[in-house]
Amino acid sequence: MFNYDWFHGAGLRMQIEEAKRRCARKKFPVDPAANGKQAKEYQRYYDELETRVILYMKDGLTYEMKEMADIGTSSALAFECLPVDENYQVGAYVIVVPFEDVARVEVFAVHPVDKPAENVRIPGFRANAAEPRE
Repeated sequence: MFNYDWFHGAGLRMQIEEAKRRCARKKFPVDPAANGKQAKEYQRYYDELETRVILYMKDGLTYEMKEMADIGTSSALAFECLPVDENYQVGAYVIVVPFEDVARVEVFAVHPVDKPAENVRIPGFRANAAEPRE
């Protein structure tokens, strides 16, 4: 299902836009186009939304994508990962995975004022890839 075109073309971009649209519609459930002032508020809110892209791999590992990495390959997905372990957050962690190893992609959209007070972390790497999945 996932391939170069999905990640670099419309697939991921559309999923991000859909998550943002749905998040904004929770805040503005009535069609904002019906009211000029509300349409401007809706658009400002929409533009301020932040997203997190989470990749679930078939081997049970989970990654949060910081941004795509252009390393000149179209046969695998290359991206900078947000490491869960604070010891690795001082550098950059670039991962290359075969597209067929991606099981699921989730996009979470949230407005900065609506974020929880605590920084909730996305589950990161398992300590041992042989550990059973929960």
